Amino acid sequence: MSLLLLEGASKLQAIRWVRPRLDILDQLLLPHASTYIGIRTSADGHRAIATMQTRGAPAIAIVAALSLAAELLGSYEKVSAMGAEAAAALIEQRLDYLGTSRPTAVNLFDAITKLKAVVSRALASGHSVVDAYVDAAEAMLAADVADNQNIGRFGAEFIERHGGPLKVLTHCNTGALATAGHGTALGIIRSLHGSGELEHVFFTETRPYNQGARLTSYELLVEGIPATMVCDSAVSALLRSDPSIRAIVVGADRVARNGDTANKIGTYQLAIAARFHGRDFIVAAPTTSIDLEMESGEDIVIEERGMDEVLVTEGFAADSVVDGELKRAAVRVAPVGVRAWNPSFDVTPAGLITAVVTEKGVFVKSEGAGEFNLLESLNK
Repeated sequence: MSLLLLEGASKLQAIRWVRPRLDILDQLLLPHASTYIGIRTSADGHRAIATMQTRGAPAIAIVAALSLAAELLGSYEKVSAMGAEAAAALIEQRLDYLGTSRPTAVNLFDAITKLKAVVSRALASGHSVVDAYVDAAEAMLAADVADNQNIGRFGAEFIERHGGPLKVLTHCNTGALATAGHGTALGIIRSLHGSGELEHVFFTETRPYNQGARLTSYELLVEGIPATMVCDSAVSALLRSDPSIRAIVVGADRVARNGDTANKIGTYQLAIAARFHGRDFIVAAPTTSIDLEMESGEDIVIEERGMDEVLVTEGFAADSVVDGELKRAAVRVAPVGVRAWNPSFDVTPAGLITAVVTEKGVFVKSEGAGEFNLLESLNK
């Protein structure tokens, strides 16, 4: 499988897979340097996910799956010599380990469950468990690109009902850098731009990790999409001042059966602002992000990260960006001794969400309902 699989998805490739080599774009260096790092083992994949060198729920699942594929191919003869049962046990152990890298990302656990099932079937049928695993991991990469393109098409059509030209706002980063290509929420924006219906996109800086300022800005510049960044705390004022902004479009790390959605911290307050100002609030996510076993958002475990991400601002020294010799710098904003609460995600109640856009179509609530019935929607 080569990079030809991904052509046409977007101008950016955050994940490069040419069997047996996996390389990912180091997102900690963006937007000032485009540097790829090699991922050769599941330990490399785990570290890249945990340190946020790669991020975004769909991308996390793909990188996890392919990191183990790279490891298995790199030691193909050794693993094959272990025997089928021992090889299957090794793969399951490595998958469980990868699952500890990001507990909130339902796509990761969905991928792990599916890959374990593939290995079990191969073992039962006498086929090579390693070959079966690698083929399945590669198929997930291809499927993610196709799913994102469908999300973009369905979401764009839903927003275009307002009539163009359109302005929208997005949060965090949900584009090619967060997926195998095209993107989810940013994929909708990319599709709107491609159809000529998009006038302008606003995007939040997305504190405290600045995924909007660092990553979404980078994607929009590369794609040539007209855009303006706003402070997270300025969104309500922006919506009040510009009624032509028709929708806020966000991604999702996990969607419960009733539509409650866990996403990057700050999403909940955007949904409240959208409701107050009468704008659409749209969640874009592949069906792998929908957890039908989870009744509501009350059951979603929220990851809390270290206080220093809030107390200390990190980036690159301005002069080092100009001269091309990047030097990372940290600036402590708050005084020593101050504590900070740093949840990585929040949960937006289904009642504030206008629609959930997936690769299968656009799901809306029944008339008068305060929640979605995603189980019924997915089974139609």
